[in-house]
Amino acid sequence: MATDDSACAVAHGADDSAVDTRTLVAVFASPVAEFLLRYGEDVGYRTLLFEPDPALAVPGATAELPDLDGDTDVVVTDHHRPELGTALRDVLARPVRWAGVMGNPRHEGPHVAALRSLGVAEADIARVHRPIGLDIGSRRPAEIAIATLAGLIADRNGRPGGFFGR
Repeated sequence: MATDDSACAVAHGADDSAVDTRTLVAVFASPVAEFLLRYGEDVGYRTLLFEPDPALAVPGATAELPDLDGDTDVVVTDHHRPELGTALRDVLARPVRWAGVMGNPRHEGPHVAALRSLGVAEADIARVHRPIGLDIGSRRPAEIAIATLAGLIADRNGRPGGFFGR
């Protein structure tokens, strides 16, 4: 069945429009990070796992935060880690496009106190999105990754996407 509908063309692989290539950095090795990076590649991201603790590193992870630019989206996948503040401080010292921390929307994120204790400016703390992802009731790591990527894709496409807190 042929159609001129551009959405249909995309669904059938006929659309040749370019997609912005961005970098997606998952901070901390976790089950969510695994799915986030796997699915992130499928939707056009260059992906990277930053795991500062060598004891928790997995193959392909980097222990040093690389140079990150304005085309980089960063997702902190574990808000209980003791390195949360320093890792996020180092991310915010770079001109990343978007930074977010997973967590419960009913509580202030522990990243706020961690960043304040390190002397990070309130304006930089305010750059951190939390909670992240679309509100689809995700409970499993794969679902959380999909909800997060859906929100980032909506943002990339200039759409609000139904993020928490909006």
